[in-house]
Amino acid sequence: MQRLIPTGQAARPVAFTEVPQPAPGPGEALIKVDAIAPNRGETFLLENPAPGLLPGKDIAGLVVQAAADGSGPGIGARVVGHPAQGGWAEYAAVPTHSLAVLPDSIDSVRAAALPLAGITALRLLRAAGSLAGRRVLLTGASGGVGHYVTELAVGAGAELTAVTATPVRGERLAELGATVVHEVAAAQGLFDVVLESTGGPDLPIALSKACPGGTLVWFGQASRTPATLDFFQLLGGPERVTIQHFHYAGAPYGSDLAALVRLVEQRRLHPEIGRVTDWAHTADTLVDLRERRIRGKAVLLTGGAR
Repeated sequence: MQRLIPTGQAARPVAFTEVPQPAPGPGEALIKVDAIAPNRGETFLLENPAPGLLPGKDIAGLVVQAAADGSGPGIGARVVGHPAQGGWAEYAAVPTHSLAVLPDSIDSVRAAALPLAGITALRLLRAAGSLAGRRVLLTGASGGVGHYVTELAVGAGAELTAVTATPVRGERLAELGATVVHEVAAAQGLFDVVLESTGGPDLPIALSKACPGGTLVWFGQASRTPATLDFFQLLGGPERVTIQHFHYAGAPYGSDLAALVRLVEQRRLHPEIGRVTDWAHTADTLVDLRERRIRGKAVLLTGGAR
């Protein structure tokens, strides 16, 4: 079968190679991959790939071999999955606890766009607590996580302000009900919850926007620049603010994937997909993701998507 592996080259970060099909463990199903969806964070891993890295965490496809232990979906089930690695291939062995079955109404393209960004959004909003009637500030809102957080938070009754790099990237978020600004400093008022994903100089500015007793959840560093906080400067800012570190990872993922599938089926969540193309164009797509030339998710088809 064909698999994409890292090259270590910035201009062509992956290349195809021929390898044997994976042998699933007892609690894994073998999936014929129809669609994959790379994430911007994965492009950073490819800059200096660790030995043995097999990229790929967001997939959709068909079960062609059920798990030997009897868990999970049977042969012929269409599924969305979130393996730890190895998804950028014609076949992937995926733990059944990280699969969810797809209804006929959801195609593989939309399904592949769900896992990492959608799971992050669900778990981030759980960490933030009830949002009904609360003011929420979301930085770095241009990507897939920002889109899902915006739609889910507004749907839950939050008054959300989203920070995007450009007006074009904010158009869809405004349609979903967010107030859109293009610099953190431009966000008006104080916020009960600040969801911060850029780091660098934006983090202390975002922190200053929290109301007394508010919460800042730090869930990323898209700027790739460390943040510096000045204790004495904070004394003149909001009092008793809680800073909470957040990272989405932690299997099992199946129940969250199933929740995302239900939300899409109920038309309460609408994946924003900025590019759909054949996986022959994966290298170019990864560069465009890294350089922020794609709004929303990119989905790559291996040949069997529907």
